Amino acid sequence: MGLFDSININASALTAEKTRIDVISKNIANANTTRSTGGLPYRRQLVVFEESKTSNFAAYLDKFSNSFQGKGVKVSRIVEDDTPYKMKYEPEHPDADENGYVMMPNVDVIKEMVDLIDAQRAYEANITAINTTKTMMMNALEIGRR
Repeated sequence: MGLFDSININASALTAEKTRIDVISKNIANANTTRSTGGLPYRRQLVVFEESKTSNFAAYLDKFSNSFQGKGVKVSRIVEDDTPYKMKYEPEHPDADENGYVMMPNVDVIKEMVDLIDAQRAYEANITAINTTKTMMMNALEIGRR
């Protein structure tokens, strides 16, 4: 494991968690959007993470060495949640059907807030890990100066 591998791994997680926070914010902002592209209500989006992979040759070398093989995390894709839309009785709404029901987005603001807190805590944990690594490196340099 190289000197800066742990910082690079945590930095990749920071980027991934920032994307997750952005998508959650978008979900919350569109929690009441009854008409989006295609005429349907907004559909909740989710971020899918996966392990970052190196090039084929580097992966082959890592496979047969005793070195640490972690490369970090990345956002592989952003998918739409396929849970059904909510139906809300609101006959005066311009998007109401003939029975007075409006299809609302499948976004639950409380669930989004819990996910947001989780993403923020993961982001903070990675910042703490980076700062701890920096402190260890600085202490190692101080030992070398004595």
